[in-house]
Amino acid sequence: MFEKTLLAGRVILITGGGTGLGRSMALRFAELGAKVFLTGRREEPLKQTCEEIRAKGATAAFATCDVRDFAAVDTMAGVARHELGAVDTLVNNAAGNFLARTEKLSPNAFNAVVGIVLHGTFNCTQALAQRWITTGQPGTVLNIVTTYAATGSGFVVPSACAKAGVLAMTRSLAVEWARYRIRLNAIAPGPFPTEGAWSRLMPKEYEERALRYHPMKRFGRHAELANLAAYLVSEQAEYINGECVVIDGALWLRGAGEFNDFVDLPEAAWDAWESSRKR
Repeated sequence: MFEKTLLAGRVILITGGGTGLGRSMALRFAELGAKVFLTGRREEPLKQTCEEIRAKGATAAFATCDVRDFAAVDTMAGVARHELGAVDTLVNNAAGNFLARTEKLSPNAFNAVVGIVLHGTFNCTQALAQRWITTGQPGTVLNIVTTYAATGSGFVVPSACAKAGVLAMTRSLAVEWARYRIRLNAIAPGPFPTEGAWSRLMPKEYEERALRYHPMKRFGRHAELANLAAYLVSEQAEYINGECVVIDGALWLRGAGEFNDFVDLPEAAWDAWESSRKR
């Protein structure tokens, strides 16, 4: 279904590219011929993912960066160009999220998630789009949002607010920047197990409950999302602009708000869960 040269000649920058879904997309893009530049706050996972890509004969580079800092993002974008050439595609994947009762949240906790997800997405998009518009280079942006960006969800309010903003940004800029041949789309994943975020969102003892509730009785596979991302950033999808593609096995159609079901958790379970998360 995917030609090995689908992304040949492309230079793709992925935020949060060292772990989880970012890593899976990076590996898939590289398999399809792209040069991949990864960024994130921790050097070790970025380095490991780059080494894995290079071991397969593809090209990858990385730089650490806090996407909340526009100056750092702008510098990182310059490093990407120096290492791999002009970036033509951005995947805004970096995120922060955790389950919490909103009345227990501190302003700093709220700001941390919104800073990474919403401000970080704007910073990266702006830094690259300014380059594209100045040079007349077409560009592609793919934002990783979530199903509750459109519906809201209890117990992940900072993420819901931030992702809703990213979705609005995607649709707004798709219209505004189409004249520059810059297109923006989004993917809204449902539950996809990852090493990091999953542990903060799905207590082990509730996985079976979530599976029973799911229409397909399973969670997403990384390859499924990576293939969707590859298609959306490819030239095969050139006329898709301002779209948000849901990939969740129809979970959101069964009930809005991925984590709303946690309203039934007893107080003792919340106390135990929040205590374990802080350790």
